[in-house]
Amino acid sequence: MNPAHRPAPSRSRPHSGACALAGLALLPLGTAAQEFALYISPPRVELSVKAGETRREILELQHVGRETGRFRIYTADWSLKEDGTVDFSSALAPGSCRRWVAIERRELSIPSNGRYRYRFEVTPPADAPAQECRFAVMVEGLDATKVAQGAFSFPVTGRIGVIVYAKVGDVSPNLVIANASVSGSKAGRVPVVDVRNDGNATGRLEGFLLAKDADGKEFEIAPDPSPILPGATRTIALVPVTEEGRQPPAIKYPLTVKGNLEWGKSRQPLDMRFAP
Repeated sequence: MNPAHRPAPSRSRPHSGACALAGLALLPLGTAAQEFALYISPPRVELSVKAGETRREILELQHVGRETGRFRIYTADWSLKEDGTVDFSSALAPGSCRRWVAIERRELSIPSNGRYRYRFEVTPPADAPAQECRFAVMVEGLDATKVAQGAFSFPVTGRIGVIVYAKVGDVSPNLVIANASVSGSKAGRVPVVDVRNDGNATGRLEGFLLAKDADGKEFEIAPDPSPILPGATRTIALVPVTEEGRQPPAIKYPLTVKGNLEWGKSRQPLDMRFAP
């Protein structure tokens, strides 16, 4: 296998959909997103590997464009900012584990409506300490499309980044739920909790909670599954659970919330009151 190739720095905001990385997709550049017709599964990779051993993973690439698609594939380091944006970088971050990563090939062509099973490997050295190895496998279109804006035209392309979390040895998140408050959003005012990760692996809150508002109306809410990196504190929204196509219920505060929040094998009871 070729060693992982490293790209120029780039940035993106979280994005949902078939090409999303659990909220961490690198959006197509410019305005020609429809020309970048690629889907990748799984959208996020979480794996465990022992020091001194090799773990192979496969990404399923599906190209649904009308013509053969040409792609460049490489790895990148990344960091998650407070506002949810992701920084991808070609420079090796402090403690980067990208030296442990090997990719199958650096360029790839997929015919129209074709699929390709793309392989990559992670091999921590035998003396690697217990840690979470984080990197991204980037897939970038090589065929730019010219887009016109007024009197100007410029080439645009698209990229997707698949975030990989590789646990080396015995590592796990340790999430601590702190302040409860109410925050404004596009969907209205929602209850939020501040969550600190005192562990050495990324964690995500899960679980369904029973909420009761000031009018006595009861409904289920669930935490946003945004990643909480080791050593970080993030504000996590508790979002009403609704059927597809239905609007979330209007909440009249104060709101009481009870139930259990979970991450990995851990569980924490929650009994909180949210007031504006």
